[in-house]
Amino acid sequence: MREYIYNTWNGVMDARHNPLKNIPDLHVQHMIMQVLAFMWSIVFGLMIVESVFAFGISAIAHTTLLAAIIVTVTTFDIAENSPYSFLNGYHSVNRTRNYIWSNGVKIKLDKRDPGGEHE
Repeated sequence: MREYIYNTWNGVMDARHNPLKNIPDLHVQHMIMQVLAFMWSIVFGLMIVESVFAFGISAIAHTTLLAAIIVTVTTFDIAENSPYSFLNGYHSVNRTRNYIWSNGVKIKLDKRDPGGEHE
């Protein structure tokens, strides 16, 4: 039963498994999922209370939940790919990207070295 629920959830909510995976642009996939979420908010809001007020509360709750998820995923992504972004003080764009270009050659910087003013 647990596996059935897990697979059903992924079949609807995970863009890697649902039919939206065929849309090449991730932004379009996300937009369509948001439109569907608002549509279901309307349906449930009207079914539960038969009120547009209930939809408003549901829409705000869904938007808040999606925003929190986006902020969390973005923060985790930055922490994984560019941990020095969280250090206090000045860090050049090259340092946050973890590489520099010199004479047309991309040079990877040491992740343990926070860098300095003149890299």
